[in-house]
Order: sequence, then C-alpha cells, then structure tokens
Amino acid sequence: MSPSDAKPKERSFLTAEWRNLLMLNYEVDGAILAGRVPRGCELDTWDNRHFVSVVGFLFLDTRVRGIPIPFHKNFEEVNLRFYVRRKVGDEWRRGVVFVKEIVPRWAIAAVARGIYGENYESLPMRHFLATASSSGSTTLNYEWNHRGRWEGVAASYSGAPTRPADDAEETFITEHYWGYSNAKGGATIEYEVEHPRWNVWRADSAKLECNVEKLYGPEFVKALSGDPSTAFVADGSVVTVRAGRKLG
Repeated sequence: MSPSDAKPKERSFLTAEWRNLLMLNYEVDGAILAGRVPRGCELDTWDNRHFVSVVGFLFLDTRVRGIPIPFHKNFEEVNLRFYVRRKVGDEWRRGVVFVKEIVPRWAIAAVARGIYGENYESLPMRHFLATASSSGSTTLNYEWNHRGRWEGVAASYSGAPTRPADDAEETFITEHYWGYSNAKGGATIEYEVEHPRWNVWRADSAKLECNVEKLYGPEFVKALSGDPSTAFVADGSVVTVRAGRKLG
C-alpha cells in the first residue's frame, strides 16, 4: 500500500438520509464504458456482466460539514452510473462512476461539479410515492423536466423488503462504497461513501421514459431502450460522503 493510500479517512463532507432508492439495472457492452473509466480503476462485473443503473432517490436532512443549507435539505436525485473497482494493497475498493446526475437545485450541481468533478445537471424535478389500499402495491416515480418535457423512472413493488444474499445482484449494485470521477488533467478523484447494508424489494414492474440520446448520449440508446435486466427498491439509510482526494 502506498503512503497516500495509508492516510486516515478523509473528513466528512456531507451527511444525509438517502431514502426510497429506485434502481433500474441494464446489462451493457463494457466497450462503451471503457473510455469513461478513471485512471487506476477497472470495470467491475457481476456474473461476468457489465451493468449501468438508473437510480432515483431522495436526499433528506442534507448537511454540508454538519451545517444544514436553507432550501437545500430535501431534494430528489436521479443518476446514471456504472461500476468499477481499484486495487489498494490487498483490498479491492469497489466503486461507482457517474455518467450524469440530475438534481433540482443549481447550487447543489455547482458544488458537486467543483469539488468532486461530477457531471451534475440542474433540472426541475418531482417524485410520487403511493400505496394502493386494495392490493398493497406501492408505486414510486422520479421525474425531471428535460427540454420542456417531463421524463421519468418508475416502479411498483409489494410485500416486505429483504436483506439480499452476499452474492446477489442486489448486493453488487448497492454495496459499492467508493466514488470515482475524472478530474482535469487526467487525474482521478476518489471519495468514500458510508452506509449500512440496505433491505430491498424486487420490483414487480419498472420503466424508464426519457430521450436517452439527448440526456445520456447515443452510446446508451441500445442498452436503455429495452426493459431493465432487474429493478428493485432499497429502503435506504443515513449516509456519510467523505471529502474527495486526487490520486497521485
């Protein structure tokens, strides 16, 4: 392990509750992701397959360095992400790389772009959560207004959530505890995300409705135009995002 990797944990930058995480997962050709992999990382796989995920969730009680920011405590986020890993000594750090993250507040987008080098975009957003009294089925929607049109991701689910097995796809998707991004000059930014394991519901149905080419790029049209490989909802928890650092 290099001296830089042996440093104590970075200080906490952000704490929040992440709740009602809606995850639609799509198998994808790893070749379309290769050029986006930060230096020092490699693509991660589950069952020898590459995935991208569209993830919608709620930020609640958000605090930056312990301080709540007025009008920026509770908001939605939807992101498109894929999965990587980085070897540090004998440890594999399993992480995510974001293709794009959508939030409703421009200040949130500006801070994330500046500190973590992430591709954030600010758009009007809304969400809906409703449970039918007759069937007990819950419907969860996250929507954003892109170029004058409401687009969104939605799922329905029922029953009680369960803790997935260690080797389950749900575990692979939810248990990546590092974030990686490409900084200017070809450097890599690494930051740690801490949270307990989540319980999940397998979705009974799920869909993504958006102009994939305009929102994410033409390389994702094929993968995101069909049905997701899997879809589920995680209950969520309190989360700590630690300050990022450039890898030397």
